[in-house]
Amino acid sequence: MKKSYDCIFLDRDGTLNPDPGYISKLNDFKLFEFTIPALKELSMHGNRFCIMTNQSGVARGLIHQQDLHAIHNFIKTEFKRHGIPLLGIYVCMEHPDNATERRKPGAGMFLEAKTEHGLDLINCLMIGDSPADIQVGDMLGMETMLVLTGRGKQTKHKLQDVISPTFTVSNIKEGSELLIQ
Repeated sequence: MKKSYDCIFLDRDGTLNPDPGYISKLNDFKLFEFTIPALKELSMHGNRFCIMTNQSGVARGLIHQQDLHAIHNFIKTEFKRHGIPLLGIYVCMEHPDNATERRKPGAGMFLEAKTEHGLDLINCLMIGDSPADIQVGDMLGMETMLVLTGRGKQTKHKLQDVISPTFTVSNIKEGSELLIQ
């Protein structure tokens, strides 16, 4: 397939790392062991990345902003250390009850990234484990990849009659292998 995208948008929890619920401390955050090798492989084929994450735990008072920044600084450092081009980490901290267009499946964070980095969204890919991830990618005309890590298995079941992701894979490693074969 050997496909490269203008940008690959990545969900965070359940896609790049295990999702035990609200991750409020850096000590509780760890990437899946296959995340960095998979993204490194994709980056060697000309792909760049943005992380798009809903973090309502901030609005709910379960996560302090400085702890969220510490987690995201750790991610940025890991990407940099492995030569993986990360354009940005976009975060929506809104409570779902007061959500704006910024919260996935709204397009706000994606339109912000598009403007900041001159992206052609139709030539982008959204990878995630939740219905919101697949819905926003589909709505913006992107290819979508559902990973079955995190909430992926429940999402596959929920979406089956509504939206079909472009790709469904067991995890991001299998997804990278599919895209670069």
